[in-house]
Amino acid sequence: MSPADSGDDVVITRDLTVEGRHGPISARLYHPKKHEAGPGFLWLHGGGFIGGDLDMPEADWVSRSLAGEGFTVVSGDYTKCLEGIHYPVPNDDVLDLWRWTAEHVVELGIDPAHLHLGGASAGGALAASVAKRLRDGGGPDPRSVVLVYPVLHYDLVEPQGELRDTLRDHADEVFVQDLARSLSDNYLGGPTPRNDPYAFPANGELSGLPPTYVLNSEIDSLRASGEAYADGLWRAGVEARVEYEAGTVHGHLNEPSNPFAVQSISRMAAWLRTH
Repeated sequence: MSPADSGDDVVITRDLTVEGRHGPISARLYHPKKHEAGPGFLWLHGGGFIGGDLDMPEADWVSRSLAGEGFTVVSGDYTKCLEGIHYPVPNDDVLDLWRWTAEHVVELGIDPAHLHLGGASAGGALAASVAKRLRDGGGPDPRSVVLVYPVLHYDLVEPQGELRDTLRDHADEVFVQDLARSLSDNYLGGPTPRNDPYAFPANGELSGLPPTYVLNSEIDSLRASGEAYADGLWRAGVEARVEYEAGTVHGHLNEPSNPFAVQSISRMAAWLRTH
């Protein structure tokens, strides 16, 4: 399919269809109009493993913004856990998308030595899980991994100290354990154990993973998960950075008019440039 002008003066986009093991996978390519081979990024939206698409701001606006910062972005969709579909189908989709992207870096205009992987919320879970599968022989490793308010554990991690107080003061704005567990159970679906190291990436061995950036929302019960995961990476000898975006709640990348969401794009771009 020939490229179509995105309607602004920053990026050109085109829709892609990748043949995966479970069927066609939709994706969308974003790259700067003034484009030379440079860093690339496979980015995955969130949605609790049951929702989200390539047109939501967390997919389109984030990808368009990062392309405006000079990165070639492949925004990937994946099969949702609906109508009897469960893990590992969305996980497999992302692995297939990664392999396809890595195999087509030249035609996509990506420097093969600078291809990164990342996602938000459930997309962050999939990105971190696929990074483990790649480490364990599933394909070429990403240069780094970027996780924004990711899902990394089956259960919500118990918050401590300042975070516990913050969540208590904003109880109506955060995930509760029952909701988080119901989404996790729906994702797993059946016989997969809760401690499967590829279903929930905080499980199992963390050594040997790529440099990882975790960017949490401040007012988010998943923040404890991101912080615990980063701590586990440090203990395993993996380069990791964990930060939170002040004043934000879970899903803030779906708010393009939010100045803190714009700041998060700048943080992500800074990490990608230095890795």
